[in-house]
Amino acid sequence: MTDRRPLSDPPRPADAAVPRHAWVLLALLALFNVLNFVDRQLIAALAPLLIDELGLTRADVGLLAGFAFVVIYTVAGMGMGLAADRWSRRLIIGVGLTLWSAMTAVSGAARSFAGLAVPRLFVGIGEAALAPAAMSLLADTFPARRLGMASSIYYTGLPIGTAVSLIAAGWAAPRFGWRTCFYALGALGIAATALLALIREPARATRNGTPAAAASAGVLVTDLIAALRARPAMILLMVGGAALAYASASAMHGVTWLVQERGFPYARAAFSAGLMAVAAGLTGNVIGGWFSDWCRARWAGGRAWSLAIMTAAFAPFSAAFYTMEPGSAAFYTCWFVSSASTVAYFGPTYAAVQELAPAHLRASAVAVALLVMNLAGVGPGPWVTGLIGDRASLGLGLLVSTAVTCAGIVPFALAARLIRAGR
Repeated sequence: MTDRRPLSDPPRPADAAVPRHAWVLLALLALFNVLNFVDRQLIAALAPLLIDELGLTRADVGLLAGFAFVVIYTVAGMGMGLAADRWSRRLIIGVGLTLWSAMTAVSGAARSFAGLAVPRLFVGIGEAALAPAAMSLLADTFPARRLGMASSIYYTGLPIGTAVSLIAAGWAAPRFGWRTCFYALGALGIAATALLALIREPARATRNGTPAAAASAGVLVTDLIAALRARPAMILLMVGGAALAYASASAMHGVTWLVQERGFPYARAAFSAGLMAVAAGLTGNVIGGWFSDWCRARWAGGRAWSLAIMTAAFAPFSAAFYTMEPGSAAFYTCWFVSSASTVAYFGPTYAAVQELAPAHLRASAVAVALLVMNLAGVGPGPWVTGLIGDRASLGLGLLVSTAVTCAGIVPFALAARLIRAGR
């Protein structure tokens, strides 16, 4: 019989101290996320070479980085979220890391689009294990006042991983071939599973005093549906996040755009994009996390307002970057700000969703957020941008993605108003 008891969130002291082991956990999870995004961005980093050798189109590259990855990633993520709310999150991360690393190595043997697409599906299943389990671990370890910054530090894996992928590919591929990049990354990921022994799993949040692991999957699903109905601001945050994810994922065409439409040599484009990703990305993550925590401390719905404000502030720089000729100081300034914008929203969005979710459903709530943001944003973004690039220009496709980003301001503002009204 389904448990109809009301949802409850056990109080967490706002001024609780952050223990040392929490920072160790955060460092390890951020490292795994670096590996996650090195793998995820490798297709984009090697795109000009894959287009030349395997005869791929820009839309093919968009599919490999978008729908071919995120559809299975999202579907698997729902199951992984429910699993992470019931069983060992460390074990779930370990199985996922092993699977995605092995399939990354297999990708190096590809001879066609299908040869990349099939292992990419299994990479998606493996990587789906990381985010729900990791975000659940962080929410059970860090106090609410530090969760935005902790989430943003975790998501430094995106700019660092992107930078490592671009710089390593730009250096290694011309010397050893693009296949070596896949083989080496797969081996590194499997070796990294040894670090899981250092993770100390925190006490899990409970459902009405009962450990979440004791609840059936059916009860968790029922609770999750009830929470989404009772807290519509969560859905609005996910919709706004999808608009931002569309542009962030579309930016994976950046190296191809620099090479084919702005005249950069491949090695220079990859290296420059890598440096920009790490410098601007880290800046964006830190500013995004700090600003969301600052807004949360001052206004009801502050995290949602922070996302609306950042979106409005960043969009003009992205639009200017995609329409400028390269070489000027303004070009590199707009490139820096645009790169920062592609990652600044991750930590605040997931922190806001987790704060609204019942404590025993944090991993499942993250999985739902991933579903919405991936299917509506990460999947179509690179593909549609690639289609526009094949028919017109990548510059136009990237400019369209910036317009999509601006649409996210509306659901963020509505979410903030609902939170302020106690909904």
